[in-house]
Amino acid sequence: MQVARVMGEVVATMKDANLTGMKLLVLQPLTAAGEPSGRTVVAIDSVGAGVGEQVFFVRGREAAFPFYPAEPPTDAAVIGIVDPMANR
Repeated sequence: MQVARVMGEVVATMKDANLTGMKLLVLQPLTAAGEPSGRTVVAIDSVGAGVGEQVFFVRGREAAFPFYPAEPPTDAAVIGIVDPMANR
């Protein structure tokens, strides 16, 4: 799993039929310190995340698991929203 910030949504009129009804998000992966790290990623949203939120996501074949029995053609999926953390 990796942590990222949701930068925006992708609108695609023409797409694979197995992606119909699925929200696509643009993610900026983050370091442990919360700094941007690497290239942006497009991921399917399984939890209702919104722009500006910090999320965690998975890559690879496991990205399709939250949508079982459907098998969307994806290699990245948002699987959780990070709650704000208090300083300790």
